[in-house]
Amino acid sequence: MKYFTKSEARAAAQAKKTVLKKAFEAHIMDSVTASTDADTFDIFLSHSIHDAELITGVKELLEKMGFSVYVDWDADPQMDRSTVSKKTAEILRKRMKQSKSLIYVATEKATASKWMPWELGFFDGHKPGQIAVLPLMDSESGTFPSQEYLGLYPQVTKDTYKGSNVEDIFVEDKGNRWATLAKFGKGATSWNSYG
Repeated sequence: MKYFTKSEARAAAQAKKTVLKKAFEAHIMDSVTASTDADTFDIFLSHSIHDAELITGVKELLEKMGFSVYVDWDADPQMDRSTVSKKTAEILRKRMKQSKSLIYVATEKATASKWMPWELGFFDGHKPGQIAVLPLMDSESGTFPSQEYLGLYPQVTKDTYKGSNVEDIFVEDKGNRWATLAKFGKGATSWNSYG
């Protein structure tokens, strides 16, 4: 089992900036223009705003896999993230309801986030079984030192199918069951058992 790495996310973020050939701020404004109240998203990306470069890269990696991804500062830059407010909560609730799944990007900075635990709880109450934790590690084979409550949710990992060299991205529930990210992220999870 391998994890996504921070260098992988940073490289995707840099590639995204190069391909677009315009300022990062202009990219954000393009996303805002494309985002409407009627939007639906495959994945709501729960993250720390202090991981902006990493999150840009994770979003790019997921979009290259064919997912539509909600990132608050990208789709709703008018939101005030500096304080916990009813208005911000209202927008986030609406966006989570518009999303088929939630991926919690676990980094060192995520532990200090004001919003991530709240997003996790809200989404779990409305769409149980559609949450996964994506540990973003320094190396693919690192050990993920999860906060205790994150152990309740399956993890996004890179692995190969048993008996083959075919690599895929999986959502794994502690060795009990698994699904492909392709199905999980689209809200069409069909769990497979190990053994």
